[in-house]
Amino acid sequence: MLFADIADVFDRLETTSSRLEMASILSEFFRTLEPGHLRSIVYLSQGKLHPDFCPQELGMADKLVLRAVASISGTSESRIGELWKKEGDPGRIAEILIKKKEGQMSLFSEPLTLGRVLKNLNLIENAEGRDSQDRKMKYLSQILRDSDPVEARYLCRIVTGRMRVGAGSMTILDALSEAFGTKEDRPDIERAFNITCDLGLVAETLALGGIGRVRLMKVAVANPIKVMLAERLPSIPLILDRMGGRCAMEFKYDGIRVQAHIDRDSVKLYSRRLEDMTSNFPDIAEELRIRCKAERAIIEGECVAVDPKTGGMLPFQTVTHRRKKHGMDKAVEEYPVKIFMFDILLANGTDMTVFPFEERRSKLACTFDISDRVGLTEMEIISTAEEGENFFDRALSMKCEGVMAKSLAPESVYRAGSRGFLWIKYKKDYEESLTDSFDLAVVGAFHGRGKRAGKYGALLMAAFDGESGKYQTVCKLGTGFDDAFLAEMPEMLDRYLSAERPHTVDAQMIPDVWFLPTAVLEVTAAEISLSPIHTAGLGIVKEDTGLGLRFPRFTGRVRDDKGPEECTSVNEVIEMYEMQNQDKE
Repeated sequence: MLFADIADVFDRLETTSSRLEMASILSEFFRTLEPGHLRSIVYLSQGKLHPDFCPQELGMADKLVLRAVASISGTSESRIGELWKKEGDPGRIAEILIKKKEGQMSLFSEPLTLGRVLKNLNLIENAEGRDSQDRKMKYLSQILRDSDPVEARYLCRIVTGRMRVGAGSMTILDALSEAFGTKEDRPDIERAFNITCDLGLVAETLALGGIGRVRLMKVAVANPIKVMLAERLPSIPLILDRMGGRCAMEFKYDGIRVQAHIDRDSVKLYSRRLEDMTSNFPDIAEELRIRCKAERAIIEGECVAVDPKTGGMLPFQTVTHRRKKHGMDKAVEEYPVKIFMFDILLANGTDMTVFPFEERRSKLACTFDISDRVGLTEMEIISTAEEGENFFDRALSMKCEGVMAKSLAPESVYRAGSRGFLWIKYKKDYEESLTDSFDLAVVGAFHGRGKRAGKYGALLMAAFDGESGKYQTVCKLGTGFDDAFLAEMPEMLDRYLSAERPHTVDAQMIPDVWFLPTAVLEVTAAEISLSPIHTAGLGIVKEDTGLGLRFPRFTGRVRDDKGPEECTSVNEVIEMYEMQNQDKE
C-alpha cells in the first residue's frame, strides 16, 4: 500500500473541523484496507507505532528532523532558521522544502509504501547507542527522499510527536462502528477499547471477526484498563439518598492511582495515563508479587507516601518524588510508599469487572496477604448521614482528601472508562468553596508583561467535550505560577506549539500562541459563572453564553498522570455550575 494514500486521508482530516465528517472520511478509508494494514494505520493516525501503554517512542528532536530536511533539500541553516521562526512545525517546513522532481522517480526513487515507512520508523524508534542520532537522521532521510510534500509533512510530524489531524480515539471508534458495524454496535466497540486500551487491536479484531469477536474480548494482563471515574455531590445526605440509603465508603487517599498487572513472576504498574510506572515503584511491584495468591491478577490502588518514623500518610507532593527518571534507588529509600488497594479487575481467569462492587471487594481481600507496604483502603458500610459524617471526619484526620462512596447495588459493576453515580467522591472543599479542582488542558498562551516579559504570562485553559471531541475554553490562567514554573513553561509547552488554532480547540478568546491540547494542569477557582468569551457549554445554560471560571488559580500540580481527553469534561463543568447554584438557593 502506498503511503501517499494514507497521507492524503490525513490531509483531508486536517482540513475539516467536524467530528462527523472526520469519522465519515475514516470509515470510508477503513473499508478499503486489508485487515493486516488497519492496525498500523490506526496507530499512525495518532502519531504512534504502538498502543498508548507501550513505552517505546519515536522521539526525534525538532533540530534533528530539520537537519535531515535541510540535507536532502539542499537548504541552508539560515533558511531553515527563518522558516522555523515563521512556521514552528517541522512537518510544514518539510512540505515547503521537499519537492519531488518530475522524471526522476523511476531512476532514483523507490515507491514509498506503508511497509517501507513502518520499517524505517521502527529503525528510528529502536536506534540506541553512541551514533543513534546520526542513524535516526539517516533512516528518516531515506524515506523523505522518496516522499512528496504532503507525505513529508506527516512523516516529520509522526517522528516528532506532532500529529494534529484531530482524529481522537472517540472519532476512530465512531469510524470503526460505521465501517464494520452499526451505531448499535458502538458501545460494544468502545467497551473493547476501554478494557484493552489498544485501538489498533480492536480495529483489527473488528475487521477480521466482526462485532461478535469484539464482544468476546476480555480483560487481560498486560493490557491496561481505562479507569472508572466518580461523580461528585455536595453533601453526604445527598450521596446516601442517591445510593438508596446505603453504600460502602472508603478513604480517598492523596496519592498516585496505579493499576497493577500481576502475572506469575512479573508485575507491571501503570498510571491512569497508561505510563509504565514499575521503575518508579519497584518496591511496591515486588511486594505485590510476593503477597498475591493468584497466578494472574489486575488490581487498582493508591500509592501514598508514608512517614518512615510514624507510618503516617504524607501529602501528594511527597509521593511525586517517585516520578523521577533518575536516582530511583535513593528515592525509594528516602520516600517510602504504601499501596492501598481498592479494586480487583481480574483474578486468575475471571474477569471481575462484570461483578458487583461487594463481590469484587471480597475477592480483593482474599487474593492478597496484607503487609506494611500492601493494604486495603479503609472502608465501612454506611447507612446513616451521621455514620457518613463520622467516617468523613476520620478520613480527614488521617490526612486523606475525603471519601469515596460506592454503590452496593447489583448493577455496581466496574465501568471502565466511564464516569457515573456508582462512585461518588466527596471532599472538604465541597463544603467550603465552589466545588472540586479542575484538571484543564493548556490550549494557548499569552506573552508576559512587566516582570514576566519574555516569558508566557498566562495560559488559555480548556475542558474536554466528549460529544464533539473539542476542547472548549473555560479560563485565562495567570495566577499561582512561581518563578520556577514560569521558567519551565517553554520546555513543557513549546513541543506542542501550533502555527494556527488546532481543529480540536473551540475558542473565541485568541491567545498569542496556540498549543495542541496535551499538557494538563490542576486549577482551582472561586466559582463558575456565565461567560460571553468562553465556549464551555456554549448555549446550554444561556443562549450565546458559555461557562467560565472566576479567579482561577494554578495549584502547582501538573497532571502528567492524565492525558488531555481525561481532563475535566464540559459536562462536569455544567454539573458543578448547577451544584454550585443549588447551594446558593
